[in-house]
Amino acid sequence: MGDVVNLNRFRKTRERAERAKEAEANRARFGRTKAEKERDRKEAERRTQTLDGHRLDDES
Repeated sequence: MGDVVNLNRFRKTRERAERAKEAEANRARFGRTKAEKERDRKEAERRTQTLDGHRLDDES
């Protein structure tokens, strides 16, 4: 005779593995460190200031 298998436990284990696999993919795709976010924020701020500094006032 074969071993008795708890189907709920099997299903939950499989779903946990799928969620872990999806989470790993999302971390690779979207995960950024705090330093990377801060660097990008400062770069965007610098670009905005540079662009605003070169703006010509067209008040007639």
